[in-house]
Amino acid sequence: MKLNRIMNRLRSALRGPEHAARKAGVAIGADCRILSSISTSEPWLVSIGSRVTITGGVVFLTHDGTGFHVRDERGRRYRYAPITLDDDVFVGQNAILLPGVRIGRGSIVAAGSVVTKSIPPGVVVAGNPARLITTRAEFETRALSWPAKADMTGLTLREQIDSVAETEHRPEM
Repeated sequence: MKLNRIMNRLRSALRGPEHAARKAGVAIGADCRILSSISTSEPWLVSIGSRVTITGGVVFLTHDGTGFHVRDERGRRYRYAPITLDDDVFVGQNAILLPGVRIGRGSIVAAGSVVTKSIPPGVVVAGNPARLITTRAEFETRALSWPAKADMTGLTLREQIDSVAETEHRPEM
């Protein structure tokens, strides 16, 4: 088990996290952006559709280890369940996906969310536990008002970002 984790990290460092995940047994569709390693002890239980973005630090929990502390004459209890990301899903930084969840086509999971239940197609969820915030269509309407790549000016990445960065903080709650 430890050797498998070391090999997965080495593959990720050398050929990228998508290659490492495929080698470990994760089913991955076409045209995905996988920006961090997919670390799980049961990679064959993770299925990722096409055109999916997985940002840094996302955790895939395909088992519930708490059952280890429950036992009787039949022994300890174990719970394993698949995690499925349908096509065109975005999963934000440090989100946690728990056993048995499906993220529906076109849905967005906000950074830091803890997904305890399956998410329907075409919605945006956030929080702990994750809850419905808006629809994907409403989010896209708002995002179209954001600056585009064509609006950026400058030679360096910093100059380009600074040319379109907001200057005001968000209002207080």
